[in-house]
Amino acid sequence: MRETAPITVLVGRFEDLLARGLRSLIDEDPSLELVAADVPLGRLPVLLESRRPQVAILNFGSMSSPVEVRELVASYPATHLVLLANQATGVECAQLLAFGASACLAKATQARDVLNAIHLAARGMQLTSRERISATSALLTPRESEVLAQLQQRRSNAQIAADLHIGVETVRTHARSIFRKLGVASRRELLAPASQLTAADSPLAPPHS
Repeated sequence: MRETAPITVLVGRFEDLLARGLRSLIDEDPSLELVAADVPLGRLPVLLESRRPQVAILNFGSMSSPVEVRELVASYPATHLVLLANQATGVECAQLLAFGASACLAKATQARDVLNAIHLAARGMQLTSRERISATSALLTPRESEVLAQLQQRRSNAQIAADLHIGVETVRTHARSIFRKLGVASRRELLAPASQLTAADSPLAPPHS
């Protein structure tokens, strides 16, 4: 019988006790393979490019904005991100999941839940809960959710207005609210892959060879 290859995992830089716990958790699971550990944010692009892990467990506390998650997801689509935060608020988790993270967990999460998140992430699935689903609903109004779906299809304000039977200025108002809630400055920042952003816009983009 053919053996399944282990899931490759990279672990970012965490507090010492948590870092040791994550390393032990992965080492003790024969279905997981640790390919890099204690990776600082500045080194992350290089190691994601060279090691190509299926899952990366990252410290949200070391990031300046949820937008960095979107940039990583856009630059390294083969790696699924599991974010650990000191206090994983519903709004923060909704933002991180909206930007493509596979899971957003509190650092105090039990070991079995972290393992579950890793395995789900490796299969391209998101770990959600009723709390986080309701947080996502609270983050965007129903109309804003409709507008966001249209924005993600790269439709113009006029097309969105026609489809939703609202005015163009109303679309602009909803779009500004969406950008603010999701932590982006513009439609371009919301939609553009990290590879198309400037170096200043995308500090996490991989270095050019």
